[in-house]
Amino acid sequence: MSAISPLRAIDTHPCEQNGEKFIVITDPSGYVEEQLMLSPVAFVIALSLDGKRDAADVQALIQSQYNAELPLSAIEHVTAYLDKHGFLVSPLFFEKQKIVEDAYKASPIRPAYIAGRGYPEAPETLRTFIDACFTRKGGPGALPTLGPEDAPPQRCLIVPHIDFHRGGHSYAHGYGCMAGKGRPHTVFVFGVAHAAPPAPFILTKKAFETPLGTLQVNEAMVDALAGVCSWDPFRYESTHRTEHSIEFQAVMLAYLYGSSVQIVPILCACLDEHDAGTPPEHLAAVSRFLDRCEELAADPAHRVTVIAGADLAHVGKRFGDPFDIDDLVIQEVASRDEEDLDHVLRGDADGWYASVMKDDNERKVCGLGCIYAALRTAGSPAAPEGLLHYGYAEDPAGGIVSFASIGLG
Repeated sequence: MSAISPLRAIDTHPCEQNGEKFIVITDPSGYVEEQLMLSPVAFVIALSLDGKRDAADVQALIQSQYNAELPLSAIEHVTAYLDKHGFLVSPLFFEKQKIVEDAYKASPIRPAYIAGRGYPEAPETLRTFIDACFTRKGGPGALPTLGPEDAPPQRCLIVPHIDFHRGGHSYAHGYGCMAGKGRPHTVFVFGVAHAAPPAPFILTKKAFETPLGTLQVNEAMVDALAGVCSWDPFRYESTHRTEHSIEFQAVMLAYLYGSSVQIVPILCACLDEHDAGTPPEHLAAVSRFLDRCEELAADPAHRVTVIAGADLAHVGKRFGDPFDIDDLVIQEVASRDEEDLDHVLRGDADGWYASVMKDDNERKVCGLGCIYAALRTAGSPAAPEGLLHYGYAEDPAGGIVSFASIGLG
C-alpha cells in the first residue's frame, strides 16, 4: 500500500445532531468553502493522516490505541471523502487551490469574504447592525456627528479584529473616537496574517469591497513601500483573500466615510521569521520598510490615519494551554495586558514589543507585530485619548481572547 496524502491544516469545533456528537472541520485558508461533519471515529482517522502512513498503518495505530476493530474499508471511505472535498494535501486539492487563486489574481478587487457570515451582507441591515454595536451594553453610545472634514484626522487607532458579534462594542469605542476628528485621505491599515506566510509584510493593490462601499488602494504609496522591500511583498498576496483582520476595518471605514478614503492594506506576518527573538528595530529589512511607512504618513498633505486591527491574548485549551479559564486566569491576563498597553498609550513601539516578549509571548498576543508596525508608522503622535475600551470574549471551543481600543493623537 502507498502512503495516504496528509490532512491539511484545519479548524474544528464540536457539534451535536439528533443526540449524536460530531466534529465539524473547516478550512482556515478558505480554499474549501464547505464544512464537513465527522463522526469521532472519522475524526481520529483524519488526525492519523500524516503523509507517511498507509491504510494498514492507520488501522494498526487506531486499533492499538483504542483496542477496537476498524476495517480498512472505513479508513478508505473516510480518506476518499476528505480528499474529494479538498481536505488532504493531494492533486485534487491543488486543482481546487489553483482555480481559487487564479480567479483572485484576475480580479481587480478583494471581495468582502466574510459578508453574510461574519456580518450582514445587505447594506442597510449592516448599517443597522453596526449602529447597534455603539448602543449595546459596553458600547460608547450612538455614533457622534462626524468632525469637520478639514480638521486634523485621527493619528493612530488600535482596534480589535475579533468578530463584530463578540467585540463590536470595542470597535465602536475606537471608531467613535475617530469619527469626531477630521476625515483622512489615506488610512494605513495593518492587519495580522494569521496564515503566517514567510514574509514580514504582505501588500496588495486590490480595492477592498464592502457592502457599504469599495475602498480604493493608494497605489502610489504601495509602490513606494514595495520599492524598499528586500523580499517580494506581493508573493503571498492571496493571503489577503480570506484574512479578516483588515476586512473588519474596511467595513468600519466604509461605515464612517463610504468610499471617500483610500487605504494602504498591509498584512503583518512574523517580523523576526529568520532571526527568532531579535527585536524588530534590529532587523534591517523590517526597519527600512517601517521607516518608509513613517515618512509617507508624516506628510501633512497626505492626511494619514494609521490603524492596527489587532487582538491581544489568546489563552485557554482552544489555544493549546493545559488549563481551564477561571477568574484568576482572567485577572492575570488583564494585568499583563495592562502592562503591555501602557507602552502603546505612550506610543512606544519598542517598549510594547519588549513587554509582550519578556515571557516569550506566553499569552499568544496575535497583534504583536501589527501594533508594533502601526506605532512605528504613526511616529510620535500627540497626547493619547487613553484606553477607550478593554475587554475579552470567550472562545466557544474553550478559552478567551482579549482586545482593546486605543486612540493616539
